[in-house]
Amino acid sequence: MPSTPPILVLMGPSGTGKSTIGSLLSDRFGWPFQEGDDLHSAANVEKMRRGQPLTDDDRLPWLELIAAWIDERRTAGEPGIVTCSALKRSYRDILRRDDVVFVNFTGDASVVRDRMMRREGHYMPPALLDSQFATLETPGPDERAIDVDVALAPEDQVAFVIAALDLEGS
Repeated sequence: MPSTPPILVLMGPSGTGKSTIGSLLSDRFGWPFQEGDDLHSAANVEKMRRGQPLTDDDRLPWLELIAAWIDERRTAGEPGIVTCSALKRSYRDILRRDDVVFVNFTGDASVVRDRMMRREGHYMPPALLDSQFATLETPGPDERAIDVDVALAPEDQVAFVIAALDLEGS
C-alpha cells in the first residue's frame, strides 16, 4: 500500500464500467466513492440527454467540483474513488495531485456501445459515444495512470487494479 492514501479517478468514455468498478472497489476497501455524473449541472445533464456533446466550458465547473471532492479527501488524509470521464489531458490536469491515480478504462468502442445499449436509467445516449472516443486523449507516460481492459469481467478488473496499485494490504 502506498504511504499516502491514493485517490483513484476512474476515467474513460461513458459505458466503460467506471461506476461498477468504483462501487466494487469502494465496497472492498470501505473507501468513499463519488459518482462524478452526480456532480453535473442540470443544464449539462439536459444537454447530454438531448444528444449534444458538452463543450470544455460546460465541463469546467463540473471538473472543479470533482477536484474539490479530491481535495476534501486529501485534507482529511483519506483515500477515495471518483468517476470522471477525464477524456482530455487538460481535464486531468485540473484533477491531478501527487496522490491521484487515473484508472483508464480502455477497449473497443463496439464493446462499450453494446453495454450502453443494454443499460437503463442513464441520461447519456449511445449516440454520444463516438464523440467521446474522438475526444479521448490517452494518458501519457508522464501521467500516473494504469490501463484496464473493459473486456475483462468486473471482478478481474478489480483484481487488476488492486494488483497494479499494490492495494492488497488495504
